[in-house]
Amino acid sequence: MKSPEIMRISPLATRSCHEMLLLVDKALIDRKACDAAASGRKREIHALHSGDEDTLHRMLNAIQPGSYIRPHRHLNPPKAETIVILQGSLGYVPFEGDSTPVDERFILLDAGRGAFAVDSRAGLWHTFFALEENTVLLEVKPGPYEPGTDKDFAPWAPAENEDGAPQYLMSIEDRFRSVCGLPRRPWGS
Repeated sequence: MKSPEIMRISPLATRSCHEMLLLVDKALIDRKACDAAASGRKREIHALHSGDEDTLHRMLNAIQPGSYIRPHRHLNPPKAETIVILQGSLGYVPFEGDSTPVDERFILLDAGRGAFAVDSRAGLWHTFFALEENTVLLEVKPGPYEPGTDKDFAPWAPAENEDGAPQYLMSIEDRFRSVCGLPRRPWGS
């Protein structure tokens, strides 16, 4: 199957220009991992759905270690979300409404360990982060996409570009690694 043309739709995302069928293969996954590595945010989305108005959104989310995804939930309108690991490994952290990470519900997605996906109901505060370089996941959630209401960002966590964001990510990832019995990450690399 011939690879479809890829179109840039924003500085943060691309979209495949397929009409009816797309094979998500190693070449596409590797391309998106490279795009994420070149991005200042250390992550990038590749939309598989045809537009923001689609009722089901499917996307590749390529994430490099050190990319901070502010804790958020999908509440208004309520949207469940499924994340499937395709490459690498990912730490998934749910929170209580008061900002407390729920250690016993931490999820390590790693296909090599037999942990492939997490499905969360609407309204759950959560974040996730790459534990390995070139981590790529398939993310599925209902559309349509409305930038002002898609995510409800946690008021208790710093915004992506705020001064405290790197320290917040370090504290959450260090806690996750400790709870899950993983070695500490050498920060600064």
